[in-house]
Amino acid sequence: MDEIQWPFRASEQLHAGKLTFRELRRFHAAVYPGVWIPRGAELDAIGRARAAWLWSRRKGVLCSLSAAAVHGAKWIDSEAPAELIHGNRRPPPGIVVRSEVLAPGEAEQVGGLAVTTPARTAFDLGRLLPETEGVQRVDALMNATDLKIVDIERVALSRPGGRGLCRLRQTLELVDGGAESPYESLTRLLLVRRGLPRPETQIEVRDEFGRVFARLDMGWSRWKVAVEYDGKQHWSDGRQRAWDIDRMALLEAAGWVVIRVSVDLLRRQGVIIERVAAALAARGRVLTP
Repeated sequence: MDEIQWPFRASEQLHAGKLTFRELRRFHAAVYPGVWIPRGAELDAIGRARAAWLWSRRKGVLCSLSAAAVHGAKWIDSEAPAELIHGNRRPPPGIVVRSEVLAPGEAEQVGGLAVTTPARTAFDLGRLLPETEGVQRVDALMNATDLKIVDIERVALSRPGGRGLCRLRQTLELVDGGAESPYESLTRLLLVRRGLPRPETQIEVRDEFGRVFARLDMGWSRWKVAVEYDGKQHWSDGRQRAWDIDRMALLEAAGWVVIRVSVDLLRRQGVIIERVAAALAARGRVLTP
């Protein structure tokens, strides 16, 4: 049996003689009606998007989270339903069909798949998702592409009175493509919502020779105060841990104060705010009531 790229439409492979019905049943499993994958295989977010597009007989346009995954955005759950714009209003479980009208130029081909453009994708994410998740998702999409806020606003301007525009505007006020993980987005949102100045993201710190030796998740160059989210690799990777120690010493020597945040500490938001506010105050930032 020849190796077949998957997911695939069973009818096409059977018609082409690339596998028999017996081989199909024995070695493969249906993920959506008519769309199969090797038995025991697992789909990632892009694979699930491709499977949904094949279910639509290549007539649908992937949108929202599925489009974001195809555009390279990270942190999308492989178990999340695939989303596409399509005329079939009765999708199988695991597929969400949206009845949207796309303007000319709002869809494109990426990796052979029909997807909404990054700007249209962000427009949908920002207006359909709750604010916090919307910020995280648009952050990730901006980080993966060259998308700018003005591009998203241009889509919104073409749809005055559209559903979710108020939520979209609120979301766009908070997004920042410098975030490299949903937790970095969450940390930044916490700071801003508690009244602290909006931090810069991905701050480059240079040594005496002008070479960049560190890139800080977020912070305030004016006061040399930074906030960094430590993912699990900072604790599980010995080399990463050793570099973190050296890097912290270099940053302190350069005059930086760094407040480190973990997923556990995010559950104690008051502690983070107290530490950051104290560091900013110590550096001369006057805190307003």
